[in-house]
Amino acid sequence: MLNYEAELLYRPTSAELRFLPEGPYDLGGGRFSWVGIQHGATARTGSLNIFDLNTRRNSSLDLPGRPGFAFPTAHADQFVVGLERHVRLVNFATGEVADVCGPVDDEVQGTIINDATLIPGGIVFGCKDVKFEESKAGLYLWRSSDRSLVALRRDQTCSNGKKPLLWHGQPSLLDIDTPTKLVVVYPLDVAQGTLGEPSVVLDLRDEPAYPDGMVLTPDGTAAIIAFYDPFNVAAGVARQYNLATGRVEGEWRTPQSPRVTCPALVAHAGQVRLVLTTAVEHMTDEEKLQHVNAGCLFMAETPFDSVAPAPVF
Repeated sequence: MLNYEAELLYRPTSAELRFLPEGPYDLGGGRFSWVGIQHGATARTGSLNIFDLNTRRNSSLDLPGRPGFAFPTAHADQFVVGLERHVRLVNFATGEVADVCGPVDDEVQGTIINDATLIPGGIVFGCKDVKFEESKAGLYLWRSSDRSLVALRRDQTCSNGKKPLLWHGQPSLLDIDTPTKLVVVYPLDVAQGTLGEPSVVLDLRDEPAYPDGMVLTPDGTAAIIAFYDPFNVAAGVARQYNLATGRVEGEWRTPQSPRVTCPALVAHAGQVRLVLTTAVEHMTDEEKLQHVNAGCLFMAETPFDSVAPAPVF
């Protein structure tokens, strides 16, 4: 098994930005985006950020709500963002916001959009119960062919890591509903707007920490999963699991930052690096003093030679 110690990449300049960073996404050219889901325990706003690996500088745009995900579009400076209960287009240069679809989860209270993935033919995104208690959050497909919004499930608690893949030759969705500690795969029919019955790919219930964000390895045979550890441990972790065997193939550790939220593979300077976001969320004042790197962004070596450009919306 390969073991890596991640290096501190960026310490956000404010407590607001360190509270809940998530969703790093490769923009090409040594840049990646990430979201600050909310700027504090009681905050109802967050931010969209762009980090430049060439200059080690971060640019931030405050948003009129809490973003769960952000992906670049084919238009310069424009991102598609899950914001509260709507999917919206956000211009990073001007701050202009326009609706794509929503609202979602109309039949329940206390949920907001969380993680998502671009798929051939649209976006799949899920919501979370902000109290992390009830299985009432939706999982949705926005289909680009007819610009329609389809509810796939309405019984998740905290919809996190998800990726499209071919599973036994069938278009499918790899998905994590964090409290279950299971990684499951659903057959996904975009044209019909349906999910088949789930099959468990990885059973992580023996792990004390919770699986959060996820990215596939370049060859699609394994998943790198970030673990959000609510306990007072010395370091956070992301692990690479073979999807066929469940075997752990690699591990990345984030020193003094146990709550790892999301991974991304980023090509830079001829190498493929793993970027990891981490959070301060739910830490006591004593834990914040101990985990001085909580809420920071990390970067680490990988065994990969190349990675395909990340898709755009």
